[in-house]
Amino acid sequence: MGEVSGGADRRDGGHYRVSTEEQAAFRRDGWVHLRGVLAPDEVAALAVDYDRFLRREIAVAGKDFCDMSGDYTRTVEQFSIINVMLPRRYHPPWQGNVYERRAHSIAEQLCGPGMALDYDQLLAKRPRRDDAVFGWHQDLAYWPTDTPDLRTATCWMAIDAATVDNGCMRFVSGTHLAPLRPHRPLHGDRAKSHTLVTDLVKGDTVTLAPIAPGDITVHNEAVLHGSGGNKSAGWRRAYIVAFRSAATVAEERRRGFTHSHNDGKTVLDSVGFNAKQ
Repeated sequence: MGEVSGGADRRDGGHYRVSTEEQAAFRRDGWVHLRGVLAPDEVAALAVDYDRFLRREIAVAGKDFCDMSGDYTRTVEQFSIINVMLPRRYHPPWQGNVYERRAHSIAEQLCGPGMALDYDQLLAKRPRRDDAVFGWHQDLAYWPTDTPDLRTATCWMAIDAATVDNGCMRFVSGTHLAPLRPHRPLHGDRAKSHTLVTDLVKGDTVTLAPIAPGDITVHNEAVLHGSGGNKSAGWRRAYIVAFRSAATVAEERRRGFTHSHNDGKTVLDSVGFNAKQ
């Protein structure tokens, strides 16, 4: 695995330099592709523990290990999109890793000072699963939106090359500048599945975002995005760390909103369903 062009000269310990053009693209489009945020050896080191999560050698409690394509009745063997919420909680050695540190530096360059890690997540699509589809959605449909500082930067890193064939990210640029769209539960009931979806509308233009291992996309939580199924013979593994303002994260925690699926109540019960029916 070779080095990504333009990556090594932008990395400095826990810092990654974002260009002024990339900052402008993030503001304009609601997302940006950053190349070579992690070096190949750094990706490989994280992949070792990532696969331990997938093999369930690192224990994850309850619904924090679930399927984002099916409902909660599926067995693990049936999962098409394995979702691990809050892996740094279940594997403390990951806390403060090089990816987190560089992503934090990126979030503050894109959004300004005072950003804090809100949650982390693993999303792995099994090979040859046409149903490993992440429907169109906006992340803010899941989270509280009545806090005064709504700055967000969600970093989505490719462990494997993310391609059109295996279900790379796709975006509708500029939708973060419009009102939040109505969302609905994918399987009709939040108690059956955590997943929310919305619809494309006339005039939406979809941009595919294939990226190399160690690259990331960074998106505003209000931009419309999703991903297709995995038609390839290999896994499509992604590692997400999401940042919001420190004040907003503190307010979320004050309300008891932790991003865990094990809180014993639905998002509707705990914080209000942002995406109205």
